[in-house]
Amino acid sequence: MKRIIIYISLIIGLAATFNSCDVLDLQPTDRYSEGVVWGSEDAVDSYVIGFYAFMKDATEIFNYNMGAFTDAYTDIMKSSSWDQYNHPYNKVLLQETAFSDVNAGAFECWGDCYSEIRQDNEFLRDAPKYIEKFGEDFINTRIAEIKVVRAFAYFKLMRVYGYNDTKYSQIKNGGVVLRTELDGPEQNDKPRSNWNDSWDFIINELKSAADVLPETWGGTKRFTKAAVYGLLSRVGLYAERWDVVIEAAEKCQELGCALSPDYASLFTDSSNPEHLFAVDFMANKLTHRADVFFRPIGDSKFHSNNAVYGAICPTSELVDSYEMADGTDFDWTKHSAAPYKDREPRFYASILYNGARWEGRLLETYAGGADGIAKFTTSGTAGTTTTGYYFRKFITESDFTWESGGSSHFATFIRYAEVLLNYAEALAEQNWGKNKETALAALNQVRDRVGLPKKDASTLDDFRKILRKERMVELAGEGFRYWDIRRWRIGEEVLFGKQAHGCWITPLVTADAPEAGSYDYKQVSVDADINRCFFERYYSFSIPIEERSNNNLLGDNNPGW
Repeated sequence: MKRIIIYISLIIGLAATFNSCDVLDLQPTDRYSEGVVWGSEDAVDSYVIGFYAFMKDATEIFNYNMGAFTDAYTDIMKSSSWDQYNHPYNKVLLQETAFSDVNAGAFECWGDCYSEIRQDNEFLRDAPKYIEKFGEDFINTRIAEIKVVRAFAYFKLMRVYGYNDTKYSQIKNGGVVLRTELDGPEQNDKPRSNWNDSWDFIINELKSAADVLPETWGGTKRFTKAAVYGLLSRVGLYAERWDVVIEAAEKCQELGCALSPDYASLFTDSSNPEHLFAVDFMANKLTHRADVFFRPIGDSKFHSNNAVYGAICPTSELVDSYEMADGTDFDWTKHSAAPYKDREPRFYASILYNGARWEGRLLETYAGGADGIAKFTTSGTAGTTTTGYYFRKFITESDFTWESGGSSHFATFIRYAEVLLNYAEALAEQNWGKNKETALAALNQVRDRVGLPKKDASTLDDFRKILRKERMVELAGEGFRYWDIRRWRIGEEVLFGKQAHGCWITPLVTADAPEAGSYDYKQVSVDADINRCFFERYYSFSIPIEERSNNNLLGDNNPGW
């Protein structure tokens, strides 16, 4: 199948391995040496592979302290920490002062992205000079790979700073500064492009790369056509270019992309063919700390007494959105006697709950239970779940390698289910009357995979509600919810003035076997009774003050800053 699993290991920010444990030592790109990089085909290839390291930032779990888990800025995940582990989540949600006109705060990426773009441009400047030495196919394919990385850097910039100047006229140019060549000091001052031109550049770069890249690398795992078309389907949503999304998704179909029949296997096996692009981590080489932050705290004594914080957990807003196995909505008034019984498959693949069987035991997510629960406060950390739940997707049951070697569970970046949901949304938004049946069919493929009945919708608004809920549960924890809220411009509706909730569980019957007990389940605020913040200006964050000071042609800042 058309998929990529990227094995990345960094040495001073630039080294990589593929299909082995050998690490390639290269000069870092801030000390670029043309003679070294272009000395041989192997050296060029190794250098190109190093650029894939930038894609690690696309994952929700790479950051050492899970400080980039964007779903925790939303209604579906809750951090139990106020100010520990470098987790800014609650301060962003609960404090009006979380953002200012200095920069984009927790989402700041201007400097990192333009540093990457400069390195990409350096390679793209020199590569054509070596066509005669290495051959046109070799060089053009490597150019295509670097163009994908550069396009992704620009995508990140537009996602944070882009302002749709075609819809909202407060500023003239709401795109980003397009630096497509290796600029020198004389090109320091350069204006922002407008919204359309910025997206045009990203889209065209990805299209041109997809034209050149192979369908498979014959065992070597790198960007393929399907992966780039999958990314293009995502980019098109943010640009509101429905035709781009539709064409890219249909290209994925033509290339043979398909859903896995088993949803749970997506998060246990990185070689599952539904993954068009996934990042594999390596114990003792390139790791993260998902086990530390996601595991139930009761796991600690079974894993060499390693510290387990249970610091990021699903909220009731997410948990209660998973349907029953027959496709009916979950309802506490109907299902309170056994709220976690007979739920749909995605619930069990994603959520760890009171009474769940995990590593040979039953979880106890109540006060006094082995896996605990505590009230969230605006100081320190709870040290356990504050919602009554734990998140399962990025931890491996009965895995003990993380104890000494660090967490190495893979992270998905693009999978075909996302492409189908992108396709469904684009079809509906492009022309609901004409595309209704095709849009519903795409959405219902995702539901059918987990045995849920088909959905129908009579209006575009009805379809939007269904699709938005489907994206929330299907892609939970994979880094989409915050950005979906922003591009749908529903932040005020979903977050502002709201509080997230959890389930406070109290045992009613004490028994030797936990399953023999009965419990009282109560929905409680997990935001210390503080309402959340989200303002209109959050849809486009402030350009960094340093850039506004250094670039005299940058123009106006985004509205509200």
